[in-house]
Amino acid sequence: MKLALLAASLVATLACGSAAEPARARIAPEYDTKTGKLQLLKYDSNGNGTVDTWSYMDGVRILRIEIDADEDGKLDRWEHYGADQKLEKVGLSPSGDGKATRTEWHEQDVLVRAEEDTDEDGRTDKWETYENGRLTAVAFDTLHRGTPDRRLIYGPDGSVRVEVDAAGDGRFVASGVSSRPAPRR
Repeated sequence: MKLALLAASLVATLACGSAAEPARARIAPEYDTKTGKLQLLKYDSNGNGTVDTWSYMDGVRILRIEIDADEDGKLDRWEHYGADQKLEKVGLSPSGDGKATRTEWHEQDVLVRAEEDTDEDGRTDKWETYENGRLTAVAFDTLHRGTPDRRLIYGPDGSVRVEVDAAGDGRFVASGVSSRPAPRR
């Protein structure tokens, strides 16, 4: 019985080792020539021979990760990490043009807010607020003045309230439009 367990352990170890080898071969580290500290990890995430992920490092600490998921030569995602190695901010290029038009902020690895330039004119025109990972509000700049003028407030019960800031002074008032979730049957 002990021999069978030993053999099973050896096979499992070899299997795990052989599976890890191809992944390890797809990682190319770069080190600072003066300090010897790790600076960059280049990674081919899908094993097709093209590097699509760059992890910028300060030794073993991750500073940021850049990803070209569709391998078109333009970055699609930028991840920024804090000193505690938790994800703090993510930049996204929904259109795939290599420009981050959506930015998401995280606290303790949970999304807390996002800003987006939906029309790609260089100005934020959509703001999202999250609590405990749940979307609680979305504000829009429909007048292109740089501040939100419409806001949707989402209740924990699924209700939605529409608010308007007609004067552009940051004071939102209910628009009279709201909805409640349909009753469950």
